[in-house]
Amino acid sequence: MNMTWNADKYTSDFSFVYKYGEGVMELLELPRNSLVIDLGCGNGALSGVLSEKGFRVVGMDASAEQLALAEKSFPDIRFIQADATDFTAAEPADAVFSNAVFHWIDREKQPDMLSCIYRALKPGGQLVFEMGGHGNCGRIHRALSEQFEKRGRKYVMSNYFPTIGEYSALLEQAGFEVRYATLFERPTELKGDDGAAGWIEMFTKNSFSGITDESERREIIRSAADSLRGELFRDGKWYADYVRLRMKAVKPAE
Repeated sequence: MNMTWNADKYTSDFSFVYKYGEGVMELLELPRNSLVIDLGCGNGALSGVLSEKGFRVVGMDASAEQLALAEKSFPDIRFIQADATDFTAAEPADAVFSNAVFHWIDREKQPDMLSCIYRALKPGGQLVFEMGGHGNCGRIHRALSEQFEKRGRKYVMSNYFPTIGEYSALLEQAGFEVRYATLFERPTELKGDDGAAGWIEMFTKNSFSGITDESERREIIRSAADSLRGELFRDGKWYADYVRLRMKAVKPAE
């Protein structure tokens, strides 16, 4: 699924996305100078951290807007524009790392992506990732669905949030051995007095693609945010009801 990103706003207002990704790196068990593909690297922030840890890094993303910022911020790292569901690595990698990306890939395209990753890895190579898991931002999506329904519209959530069992099966079907998996709640603070509305603006654009009336779009967002205040606004701060799926899988050694 493709979406146009406001790369600067993503960096300034939603930096928690990549900051939490640093914890995912702890699952990588690799010597220095190992080759790591940062799949869905976005603005390159985590590619930079991987490089600081002594890895050789190739950042890969489909968004030209994000890659332009990544190349400006990290000129010593190689970045490539590519589709996560249809790519070929120039050199077999020791690991593929990915944070907050897989849930943007349609369910029917997940096997294609995992096949590409499998081919990109050396035997014994590691896949380490975190994505939205089952129930992720459920309150927000439910509020939006209710507002769409009130206006005679159908809300389509354009993300894939699997359970541990569901995604383990996909990994095994692709040939991987699952070594670690956890699904956990992580209430996440949102920036600003309009945090919920800002989150909806940034992350649910595709769900609004059929609404051409800007005033209707804004009214839906405002009404959904207002309905969430009792659940997600605490002590003067907005929180998103994140649920994350963090996993590690290995390509069997030959």
